[in-house]
Amino acid sequence: MIKQKCIECGKEYNVDEIVYNCECGGLLEIVYDLENLEVSRETFKNREFGVWRYKEFLPVKDENKIISLKEGNTPLYRCKNLEEIFGVKELYVKHEGANPTGSFKDRGMTVGVSLANTLNIKSVGCASTGNTSASLAAYSAKAGMNCIVLLPEGKVALGKLAQAMFYGAKVLEVMGNFDYALEMVRELANKKYVYLLNSVNPFRLEGQKTIGFEIAEQLNWDVPDRVIVPVGNAGNISAIWKGFKEFYKTGLIDSLPKMTGIQAEGANPIVRAFKKGKEDIEPYPNPETVATAIRIGNPVNAKKALRAIYESKGYAEDVSDEEILNAQKLLARKEGIFVEPASASSIAGLKKLLEEGIIDKDEKIVCITTGHGLKDPDAAIRACEKPIKVKNIDDILKIISN
Repeated sequence: MIKQKCIECGKEYNVDEIVYNCECGGLLEIVYDLENLEVSRETFKNREFGVWRYKEFLPVKDENKIISLKEGNTPLYRCKNLEEIFGVKELYVKHEGANPTGSFKDRGMTVGVSLANTLNIKSVGCASTGNTSASLAAYSAKAGMNCIVLLPEGKVALGKLAQAMFYGAKVLEVMGNFDYALEMVRELANKKYVYLLNSVNPFRLEGQKTIGFEIAEQLNWDVPDRVIVPVGNAGNISAIWKGFKEFYKTGLIDSLPKMTGIQAEGANPIVRAFKKGKEDIEPYPNPETVATAIRIGNPVNAKKALRAIYESKGYAEDVSDEEILNAQKLLARKEGIFVEPASASSIAGLKKLLEEGIIDKDEKIVCITTGHGLKDPDAAIRACEKPIKVKNIDDILKIISN
């Protein structure tokens, strides 16, 4: 039996009930009867790779209702050049930019939109800093649903805005930040104009937890010591932790990683709460960072994220925009992996925590990179040297000989 359960008071709701928060105001999570779930490592053999490979751990059981774009199965890169630079024993990057629309959000949307499909939903909506809107627009197009996305005016990278528009979503620019856009779309959802598919919807996180499943399989069931995750609205770090815990409880893995969340200095309410030992955040009123995907001052899943960090004996840290952009270049120029700025915060955080002695250099570490670099081409161009203009072959020879 699958239920929606409040993480605060424990009240349960059926899967087909459209509810985004418990009546007590608490966040909901999806719970399964794991004790009676018969799975083993052999269960997944001979199955297609991707999110739905793990169907026993997902809430949509009617395969005819599944809306998929072949998401998941993203590469896990061994980063030997960065290992040498940082002096760490074993470092991997799980590159979620390889998903169909270029970000980890596709994992959540395949489950969220599939659940909406089982409920015969006709209109879906979200607020977004960019990646959520691109992903929802793509999956709702595939499902034949109407899609409304609310974006903070002038605060969305062009690559993401172009996607949402091209997939056919109705794109509305809100005169305010992401938190205000989310407040407005939640009001639309409460009035039943749309089915809300931001990460406050617990079904979204069910897809995102498969990042943890894949890491376990890709490392031949040898779980890393630490997983480092960029944190914006805070759903991903808690989802990945949930995935590892479910594999652990069903005997598929025999250890758990330390979950480490990285925020930008200009949008760091979770880091502030962690360093004060609190379980609740104080919203950051005017978030600002070059890492647009994590430019969020009042993350809805903050409580889940903090619990994941505390439970796993992990950590939370913030990094400057300069550190983020330097890490973005480093990852591209040493490992050939091009990510958007928010993604590079995990690498920047790793570097900082190694220097502070928080992370041991003997740890096996996985950094999550959440979106492809072409999501925000303007930021990448601004961070690099301008192309050198040449008139003839002599100009070229002068440059390459220096």
